[in-house]
Amino acid sequence: MKDRMRSALKTSKADYTEIRIEQREATNVVFRGANLETAGAVVDTGGIVRCLCRNNGWGIATFNSLDDLPARVKQAYECARVAHSDEPIELAPIPVSEERITVSLARDFRGISLAEKKALAEGYNSIVRTFSDKIIDTNTVYQDSFTHLFFASSDGTFIEEERPMITVVAAAIARDGDNVQTAHETHSGQRGFEFVQDCEQLARTAAQRAVELLSAEAVAGGQYPVVIDPVLAGVFVHEAFGHLSESDFVYENPKAREMMVLGRRFGQDLLTVFEDGSIPGLRGTHRYDDEGTPTRRNDLIRDGILVGRLHSRETAAKMGEQPTGNARAINYRHPPIVRMTNTAIEAGTTSFEEMIKGIKLGIYACDAYGGQTALENFSFSSGYAYMIRDGQIAEMVKDVILAGNLFTTLMNIDAIGNDFQWIHHAGGCGKGGQAPLPVAFGAPHVRIQDVVIGGK
Repeated sequence: MKDRMRSALKTSKADYTEIRIEQREATNVVFRGANLETAGAVVDTGGIVRCLCRNNGWGIATFNSLDDLPARVKQAYECARVAHSDEPIELAPIPVSEERITVSLARDFRGISLAEKKALAEGYNSIVRTFSDKIIDTNTVYQDSFTHLFFASSDGTFIEEERPMITVVAAAIARDGDNVQTAHETHSGQRGFEFVQDCEQLARTAAQRAVELLSAEAVAGGQYPVVIDPVLAGVFVHEAFGHLSESDFVYENPKAREMMVLGRRFGQDLLTVFEDGSIPGLRGTHRYDDEGTPTRRNDLIRDGILVGRLHSRETAAKMGEQPTGNARAINYRHPPIVRMTNTAIEAGTTSFEEMIKGIKLGIYACDAYGGQTALENFSFSSGYAYMIRDGQIAEMVKDVILAGNLFTTLMNIDAIGNDFQWIHHAGGCGKGGQAPLPVAFGAPHVRIQDVVIGGK
């Protein structure tokens, strides 16, 4: 493959050319209620050529046949020649790399029969269905994929990388009269089949929470001190802050450029936010991004100060900064754009007990069930929550919506937990018509003062 790709690159007349080829095999098992809805396997092979003519723009050609790569290179070049750019497009330099990255899975899911995968999902589904007579529906999913990726550029880089992914999802819908509640649990990572075995507690947790939410009262709206769990904290930093750190958005949006000025204070000294695509096993991890740039840790906020942004080679050149390894594409049908990998709030020093001890009346908000962001303004729904009364966790409440201004909220973070964890949730990130891109997030518990809570 290396010789074929490099031979095709030599035919290019563009200023820069890259070829990315993916060979992917995947299985999918879905139970809905008592019924097996899907059980199947997919094999997919294809690639993309990107050519850059600096005074014109980018051209791309996607393909499924590997028979005539020079013809695909020519097509991409012709597209680039007729593109238009108001200014020359430059690419920030990156090291020339040549590497083959393989993975070792304790139980390679490619060697597990579809029948065994079905049995695994069916077992988890049965736990949810039979947990309570109030459970009226379920949605249980098993998914795996193994992608063999090849990347070659006219700069001389050649990368061959294996990318596995495995996921289980257990969702429960409970009903009591007109009251209907939903809960779900997921587990996903770049691991083998063993990673999703012995997840019975995951299924029980989803079912139990759906039933418990039936008796939870809606929260009274108001302004509270709020402690958010690692899941909600991770989703918050990804959605409300992470996307603002993606430099294609910053460069193209004058308002974002005004907000995301390096050196601006975003929080108290205790707040550090980072992004790291190099941590083994997480959903957003790759040794190299889809432009051949090595991934690494990138501090975004350090000690409360904005110190970094996320870049592709093009945005790094435009803004006079370094590529960060954040040019990612959902698959070979799309060009890479600036995307997050694994985004996190760094651990602090406060225990959970210390965090809630001084709160007379507050909210402990857990999990995330969707949200919206508009520049610095956000709103998030927690999956479930509890009142905090006199420093103790009290009754469960529901319909908890957190809303506010990002910068005010970050400044109001006054305690960060010592219990950091990476969240192995499924799902993914959407941007520019590319979804769901695998990402991960991590955080400890976080306490925020004066949060506006929507409720009854």
